[in-house]
Amino acid sequence: MYGDFQRHLRDELAAIEQAGLTKHERELATPQGAHVGVANDGEVLNLCANNYLGLAQHPEVQAAARQGLDEWGYGLASVRFICGTQTLHKTLEARLSEFLGTEDTILYPSCFDANGGLFETLLGPEDAVISDELNHASIIDGVRLCKASRYRYRNSDMADLEAQLQAADAAGARFKLITTDGVFSMDGYIAKLDEICDLAERYGALVHVDDCHATGFLGEGGRGSHEYRGCLGRVDILTGTLGKALGGASGGYTSARREIVELLRQRSRPYLFSNTVAPPVVAGALKALELAGESRELRDRLRDNTAYFRRGLEGLGFELLPGEHPIVPVMLHDAALAARFADEMLKEGIYVIAFSYPVVPKGRARIRTQVSAALTREDLDAALAAFGRVKTRLEDAAPMA
Repeated sequence: MYGDFQRHLRDELAAIEQAGLTKHERELATPQGAHVGVANDGEVLNLCANNYLGLAQHPEVQAAARQGLDEWGYGLASVRFICGTQTLHKTLEARLSEFLGTEDTILYPSCFDANGGLFETLLGPEDAVISDELNHASIIDGVRLCKASRYRYRNSDMADLEAQLQAADAAGARFKLITTDGVFSMDGYIAKLDEICDLAERYGALVHVDDCHATGFLGEGGRGSHEYRGCLGRVDILTGTLGKALGGASGGYTSARREIVELLRQRSRPYLFSNTVAPPVVAGALKALELAGESRELRDRLRDNTAYFRRGLEGLGFELLPGEHPIVPVMLHDAALAARFADEMLKEGIYVIAFSYPVVPKGRARIRTQVSAALTREDLDAALAAFGRVKTRLEDAAPMA
């Protein structure tokens, strides 16, 4: 029985390979950090992790995780409502609510699960969800699970968003929910949350923001894109992760109005049917949240590193997507060229990854670099020098600027 299906799968995989779109996973032989060991390639400088504040290997975060293991155990072997909630989990939920400026928070195994369990719980067939076209796959999948009418607006296009809100009203929607990434992960663009909230208030809509690429470092206090855009208290629902700036392990959350969180605890399927976030992860995230909230040093260093790196790449003649986020996309447009570029960078001791269709639109292939507070000025200079050398070597292959 498997024979025909096996041949089908092999044909699909061959087509992906022929198109130059196969995603090869490089094996790390060391912990995460500014420098990592890659199997068969030695130590390299890491420019493609979500380790924005450099906390993935911070000694205080590691010590807190070890203490969490010793005091609270390895895992709960259960879901939260049966016998899987510890004081540790309630503490992290309260701290996240305080930090983000929300009324309540609920933990999930990942932000993918948080988004997957959000829309189906809150919205019915009488309602409407209006989604930015570049939203993360977890939002898209979460929206697909719910029965609400779906509207999509062009990325950060407020005129189109307003048109979709009007269309939802014309269709008689009971409740309307606007959903957007706080930061669009492929481009580094920061959502226009102030304008989105203005429209939401004008048309009586709720606002949901996935802030995975902002929590901990964006905004004056590091609270995220809603603080960066001056929207504290105006966003109804925030989803986010503990797996990027806040320690880099795993786990996610929904932080929102109290009644929203209460209903999620009762009906959100990924919460009700998934094991509790492991105690060492929660303990490490608590320390990471403390470090992110108490000191400007890491946020300032990240901002300075990002500005320096962007200036350096522009000086080398690369085409960058504009912005000030530590996601710095280097646009090469051609998928095969981007893949070759990444391979050549690895030979130079720099770990970067090529992104091409279907992760980004066709003709928009890129090297997506990500800056970290853990990088030194010497690291950034070494990376810029390598970008320059590889650009020179491949200049005749395809336009790179």
